[in-house]
Amino acid sequence: MTLRLVTWNIKTGGSGGRLDAVVALLTRERPDIVALQELRDFQRHDHQRMREVAGTLGMTAVLAPSAFGQPVAVLVRPPLTITHRSAVRWRLHHAAAAVTVPTPAGPLTVVSTHLNPFRPYRRLREAYWLAHRYRAPLTLITGDLNSLDPQTGHSERLSRLPDLYRRRHLARDGGPDTRAIAAFQTAGFTDLWRTAGEGDGLTVPTSKGGGHEFSNAGMRLDYLLARPALAARATRARVIRGDEAEWASDHYPLAVTLDL
Repeated sequence: MTLRLVTWNIKTGGSGGRLDAVVALLTRERPDIVALQELRDFQRHDHQRMREVAGTLGMTAVLAPSAFGQPVAVLVRPPLTITHRSAVRWRLHHAAAAVTVPTPAGPLTVVSTHLNPFRPYRRLREAYWLAHRYRAPLTLITGDLNSLDPQTGHSERLSRLPDLYRRRHLARDGGPDTRAIAAFQTAGFTDLWRTAGEGDGLTVPTSKGGGHEFSNAGMRLDYLLARPALAARATRARVIRGDEAEWASDHYPLAVTLDL
């Protein structure tokens, strides 16, 4: 069984006419599972907008509203079935939506989340909590983690950011803050870009979708983090570029193929 997953921060719910472009790209890509972040207003009127998007895509959605930020969701395409679902708001600036689906390799758990964009220490706490909450063998934690990875040099890119936004990515010693991704790795998660990625992996900013907080730095803030048993089954990870991906959001969608 080959399963394709796409994760995407669609920027404030695809407002300003961008949601149609988001749906068009996902319709063309036709992933089996989609993790979405920044779903502003998707929870209103009994999740009406979420239900409309899921219906258009022919998928089943699990939406997690947020107490302080914006909702996130996981969408699953039949014939996959959801055997367990959860929506987590506490301990997180935004939220986390999690589903478990049966596969020939065993139950697969996918978590869509969006870590704190403003404070590195709170982002670290969120990462630590999620990494220890979701520990089943076939687990993928994905989304906009607003974090820098420990294996990359970031000083030159960060120097291009305005002071206000650079501070979001600095540790107390003034160096790049990579603790959130390091916490996932210490807990046993593998960064799939390191094992199956193509190209530079940069997910922000898009060429026409805004993203002034990223300036012209080019950053990798969206991740696919898998437990070892699942990481061994990742065959291809790529950033989706071109067409609607250039303007539908300030983040590019990120896709992975899993051999299950």
